[in-house]
Amino acid sequence: MYASLKSTVWQFFYGVVALTLAVSPVLAQSDINQPPINYSTAPVNDAIARLQQQIDSGEIKLEWDKQHGWLPSVLDLLKIPRSSQLLVFSKTSLQLAKISPRTPRVLYFNDEVYIGSVQSGAVLEVSAVDSQQGAIFYALDQKPSDTPKFRRSDNDCLTCHQNRRTQDVPGYLVRSVYPGKSGHPHFELGTTTTDQTTDFHDRFGGWYVTGKHGKLRHRGNMIASKNAHPPIDPELGANVTDLASRLNTDHYLTKHSDMVALMVLEHQAQMHNFITHANYEARQTKYYDATWNKVLNRPEGHRSEVSQRRLASASEKLLRYLLFSGEFRLTSPIEGTSDFAAEFESIGPHDSQGRSLRQFDLNTRLFKYPCSFLIYGDAFAALPDNIREVIDGRLQEILSGEDQSPEFAHLSPEDRTAIREILEETLPGFLKP
Repeated sequence: MYASLKSTVWQFFYGVVALTLAVSPVLAQSDINQPPINYSTAPVNDAIARLQQQIDSGEIKLEWDKQHGWLPSVLDLLKIPRSSQLLVFSKTSLQLAKISPRTPRVLYFNDEVYIGSVQSGAVLEVSAVDSQQGAIFYALDQKPSDTPKFRRSDNDCLTCHQNRRTQDVPGYLVRSVYPGKSGHPHFELGTTTTDQTTDFHDRFGGWYVTGKHGKLRHRGNMIASKNAHPPIDPELGANVTDLASRLNTDHYLTKHSDMVALMVLEHQAQMHNFITHANYEARQTKYYDATWNKVLNRPEGHRSEVSQRRLASASEKLLRYLLFSGEFRLTSPIEGTSDFAAEFESIGPHDSQGRSLRQFDLNTRLFKYPCSFLIYGDAFAALPDNIREVIDGRLQEILSGEDQSPEFAHLSPEDRTAIREILEETLPGFLKP
């Protein structure tokens, strides 16, 4: 009897240890293919999955272009503007052998889809945001077919797209490097993952950038020399509005690599990551609490202190980024070279005074009203209730002026009032004070 009791106790002990390891925050973040995330096996409903369903049913058909393959048709069907075109010549992506300063990779994007292509490339590199799973990665073979197929390519992409630079979730990053003559980065000189908080002089290394930016300087448009000090002369890459001397732009859909588009990309890449991180934390804490509530015979729905801390931490990270805490302050006006800014602003939504979270400032900061437009996205709307209630409550405190913490001191009373009024009119379900 004693042996049987001892065995039962040890089984319970080992079961609790295994359970603790399975739901601990660190391991849960690193193994996304375990419950409750099940990244690789859970069904997805992103824009590419929906497009593939329409192709398979015969509802729509991709059109093949002799010069660009499936690219123009995919952009049109997904309503991705050509004005979002960005050119990156550093060898920092899947088809790096075909990328160089003379043949840069091209990237197009909208709020939820990213399309990458290289000249004579084997595939279109595609990613779309799923409201539950975050970034989902696909490849589309660049060859004529009656049955084109977007196939999941997570294994090829997650090495770079799930780490601390992406908030430890499947996500996105924009990198600034010191590229050599071939486009290979001089990694010994360092790299920077850039977002809205990054100093301007550290941005855009390995990218072509068209636009005017006054006295501000960046790393874009330049080849670096690891033996020079500094490795680049930022004056030579400044205020470039025409790329004709650097490459043949006839190989691309437009002649631009618009600076404003690139700055929006920097913002939204990490914004997506923070939303996905909040989603994962919410689902993991629910799973954690439901499991331990059964083990410890606690009431259903009980939320542990550990879970409350995790939810609060993820919410604060999201809100700081959403409201542009720590944003780099511009000291010269920014102006792009394409129609991107006008097209982006026109999307709205606008309130009764014509205001929109998509309106640019471009004099001292990126947006006129510093609250991310991705608050309107499906991924934000799909955040689980347990974290959404925390976020909504904190957002009300901040926008009402009740919260005067240093992290949000950049928001003037006018900013807070304008953002709150815009959201009250344009965001369904936004709670009025």
